[in-house]
Amino acid sequence: MLKISRTKVGLFLECPRCFYLDKKLGIARPGIPSFTLNNAVDTLLKKEFDLLRKNGEAHALMKKYKINAVPFKHPKLPAWRGDINRFEGAQALHRPTDILLGGIIDDIWQDTKGKLIIVDYKATSTTREISLEDKYKKGYKKQMEVYQWIFRKMGFEVSDMGYFVFANAGKNRPSFDGRLEFELSIIPHRGDSSWIEPTLYKIKECLSKETIPPYSEECEHCRFYRLIRGKETKH
Repeated sequence: MLKISRTKVGLFLECPRCFYLDKKLGIARPGIPSFTLNNAVDTLLKKEFDLLRKNGEAHALMKKYKINAVPFKHPKLPAWRGDINRFEGAQALHRPTDILLGGIIDDIWQDTKGKLIIVDYKATSTTREISLEDKYKKGYKKQMEVYQWIFRKMGFEVSDMGYFVFANAGKNRPSFDGRLEFELSIIPHRGDSSWIEPTLYKIKECLSKETIPPYSEECEHCRFYRLIRGKETKH
């Protein structure tokens, strides 16, 4: 059985070469600092929704956006959110490839028909209208669709509609005073998980080869490695 995380699926879609180096040869991309402020926002939002989860109550934000749902209660929710083990989360096996696909969710709501709604928290600070259409945020959609696929494979009925809860930190206060003020909004996304199974087959095929995939012109890491390699060869 081969364990693949949601983030590694994203890496494969971005650059098969970097994915191969990581998963097969153990050569990961250079690390980046963790987004501790984003993590703090995630934690506080989870606590806020957990208070309502206990009594089966809807959040004011859900009412504002006319979302007929309540936070979902389940004994395994802490495990799915990575509260118990950050390396486990929610997992589902794709038997044809023997790939165990997993991911750490932020939240799940349940609509009036009993369907689960995948929810993801995002922190940002912008004066522009928040959209999922720019290049960077397109990965958010794939992320949600993987979670929807996983929970369907786990036997749950999952709504195609998922929601991103954005916490946007304002910059217009006259002074900092040691605090940030966030405006919460919800961006909907109707997921399409049809790309996931073909991608898992491609991942299986990629890792079965003994040759490293070619450099990708779209990958900044590949461009950097090629530049360094060229300079070293000249010297």
